[in-house]
Amino acid sequence: MESINNFTKGKILGPLLKFAYPVFLALFLQAMYGAIDLLIVGKFASTADVSGVATGNQIMQSLTFVLTSFSIGITILLGQKIGEGKSDVGGKVIGTGIALFAIIAVVCTAVFVTFSAQISRIMQAPEEAFGQTVSYVRICSSGTAFIIAFNLLGSIFRGMGDSKMPLITVAIACAVNIFGDLLLVAVFNMGADGAAYATVFAQAVSVILSVLIIMRRSLPFSFTINDIRIDKDIALSIFKFGAPVALQELLVSLSFLVIFAIVNSLGLTQSAGIGVAEKICGFLMLVGSTYMQSLSAFVAQNIGARRRDRAKLALKYGILTSLAAGIIMGYLSFFHGDLLSSIFSNDPQVIYMASEYLKAYSIDCILTAFLFCFCGYYSGCGRTTFTMLQGIIGAFCVRIPFSYFMSRIPGISLFYIGLATPASTVVQIMLCLIYFIYIEKKAKAQQLAIAEQE
Repeated sequence: MESINNFTKGKILGPLLKFAYPVFLALFLQAMYGAIDLLIVGKFASTADVSGVATGNQIMQSLTFVLTSFSIGITILLGQKIGEGKSDVGGKVIGTGIALFAIIAVVCTAVFVTFSAQISRIMQAPEEAFGQTVSYVRICSSGTAFIIAFNLLGSIFRGMGDSKMPLITVAIACAVNIFGDLLLVAVFNMGADGAAYATVFAQAVSVILSVLIIMRRSLPFSFTINDIRIDKDIALSIFKFGAPVALQELLVSLSFLVIFAIVNSLGLTQSAGIGVAEKICGFLMLVGSTYMQSLSAFVAQNIGARRRDRAKLALKYGILTSLAAGIIMGYLSFFHGDLLSSIFSNDPQVIYMASEYLKAYSIDCILTAFLFCFCGYYSGCGRTTFTMLQGIIGAFCVRIPFSYFMSRIPGISLFYIGLATPASTVVQIMLCLIYFIYIEKKAKAQQLAIAEQE
């Protein structure tokens, strides 16, 4: 493998963009990977199948987000060790990560396969689509081990400054998933079940091929089968960095699942509409999500090298560039939401419901340019506890109460329910700004104390 990226020297914007570009492509393909199921089912199956895939995919996507967030602990720890010049510890970090995620895979598979019906009932899946939802969740969750391996590989290579390998893995998965969906849904008319089987098969093929590719490349540190064990100190560090972010993502995902359940209770058309809208939102938020991941690796190395000045400049550049993209995405979401929704459905009512929800999300496209970059910055600094707290406050103090209150109004449109998300983001940005001012004052006070001692 090529030498790892060192972000602690030289220019900032150029290397940051160069590193972020493959991350963006990987996230785009990952969003496409999930959207393909809904797109093909929307064109070749019933509205009930669309609702089943939408609800089931939202459940599995929440699980994926939580696992990805926890794997950030590996990315941060590996990045910091490299920044400190201790890359020899890399093999132990990776080995401990593999051991931890193997345990997580067994637990998650058992829970989701066993309780797929109960989970679907909690999500208030419409009766017309209940069977499809349960089946989709049960089939997809049987491949949880592949989801975990998929995200583990990405976190390891991002921590080493290599954002190209995760792109390769998701590209393989996306290509196989498209082929599987077309074959099982469009040709064999298997509906939601076909989409689920295609998803699991694509993940399995991607992981197997990715491992084969990795085995043919040399790592910048030693790694053997004996490293695959839980090192207590390393495991604690991974939990220290990853657990708060994962808990935050879990609770935030639960808040979106609650919103999904609230909309599901309104009817089959609304359920399909929010499912379509959420898939589009995944694409609209790509740039912000890219910077959240990229900044965590970039900042982690600079914090490890005690270059806080470079870390803050990276945050500034990230906000400015993602804000420009957010304005464009917001425009598309507000004025052309119906056109975007028609890609995933032929039903005029579903398209209308989705476009109403997207109008509210257009505001969030701009706001998340700030929030996501701050979250990436704080994660790279190792301040994941704050990242968790601000996410929890936004989810449970704003997003859920707001959406529930709106849903109780008779005849309310999905636009007003969707406003819960930007309302939450505003509160979270305020918290991030207050915390940024606090840690900057604290850092300056420490520097002044050191100068006085000298």
